[in-house]
Amino acid sequence: MKPPPFEHHAPETPAEAVEVLSRTAEDAKVLAGGQSLIPLLNMRLAAPGHLVDINRLTSLDTLEVTAEGVRVGALARHARVEHSEEAARAQPLLRAALRQVAHPVIRNRGTVVGSLAHADPSAELPAVLALLEGTVEAVSSGGRRVIPAAEFFAGPLESSLRPGELATAAFFPVSPPRSGTAFAEVARRHGDYAMAGAAALVTLDDDQRVRLAKVAYLSVAATPLVLDLTAVLGHRPPVTCDWAAAAAYAREHIDTDEDIHASADYRRHLAGVLTERVLRTAAQEAL
Repeated sequence: MKPPPFEHHAPETPAEAVEVLSRTAEDAKVLAGGQSLIPLLNMRLAAPGHLVDINRLTSLDTLEVTAEGVRVGALARHARVEHSEEAARAQPLLRAALRQVAHPVIRNRGTVVGSLAHADPSAELPAVLALLEGTVEAVSSGGRRVIPAAEFFAGPLESSLRPGELATAAFFPVSPPRSGTAFAEVARRHGDYAMAGAAALVTLDDDQRVRLAKVAYLSVAATPLVLDLTAVLGHRPPVTCDWAAAAAYAREHIDTDEDIHASADYRRHLAGVLTERVLRTAAQEAL
């Protein structure tokens, strides 16, 4: 299939990109890795009049790791972040999730920020950003703003980026001390979109009792869904936690739809199974 006609722009600097976006606004799409956008164009599910190709903006090809977290520039590819030992030490959940993203050939080209901006509720990285309470940085002719994950995902394939804005980076905070993380998903085949997926963060206190337990879900709601299960588990050591109760709570509080991949009941069942699995693993990592 062929994409609809569009005008291709290849800015050399972020300022040039913002200038083009400010002129073209709602009739423009940003092209970075293109692993989500190009199929949409080819299937005529998107028909922008302007394509703003940011692959020449080398200043956005960054990966910075600090004591606070991992900052990923808009041109950093999935594979670069996945294989970064420094990033994995700072936030292991990033690597765990990225290994589930499609296939290596896709990860070699696709970008982390592009995946977030695409805002697919079946994608892995939006759930990770939501769980960690990360942020997305965006610039426009009006200046720069930092968007919390809780405000960034507005609906299926819909972010809160405004017309004329360019997403320049995403920030994934490190987990608190004495924390563990885990990621798991179920798909028909490895690399397919997950029928359901879950990412967990468990933090223990000084007495090794659960202080915080959260799970973020993909492929179960219109946006990444985060459940705080701390109260369900109680302030207990992991060995005495009722993981089944947490799974039951998740099933009760997930309102999902049926599609060609799974029925709503099966998807809720999977969410419960994955809840128990990732919580157990994250708690073990925290010990």
